[in-house]
Amino acid sequence: QVQLVESGGGLVQAGGSLRLSCAASGRSLSTYAMNWFRHSPGKEREVVAAISRSGTNTYYPDSVKGRFTISRDNVKNMVYLEMNNLKPEDTAVYYCGAKSGFIIWLGNEYDYWGQGTQVTVSS
Repeated sequence: QVQLVESGGGLVQAGGSLRLSCAASGRSLSTYAMNWFRHSPGKEREVVAAISRSGTNTYYPDSVKGRFTISRDNVKNMVYLEMNNLKPEDTAVYYCGAKSGFIIWLGNEYDYWGQGTQVTVSS
């Protein structure tokens, strides 16, 4: 069993930055591909960043590419999302998700996910 807890969300003006953290307990994250995904009312859930088990490979959709950076520290059992140049359309609840059995995972199903952290970007 893995417990994931996201933190770092908040209210920020457009153009601002936030750093989200995902703390894991219960089991090492080193065997899980990790994602950050977001969900807002009326929109489909969207993967915004994915990182391979070792941290070597990452993926970003065009909507955030060049603005978001995912990283992980398998020793500290943490995953991070650095978000820069935030836009109002980035407003959503952000979740981290863990997926076993894959080096990197781009899907929307997870073995574990947290309770989410709200990010609100004002114009």
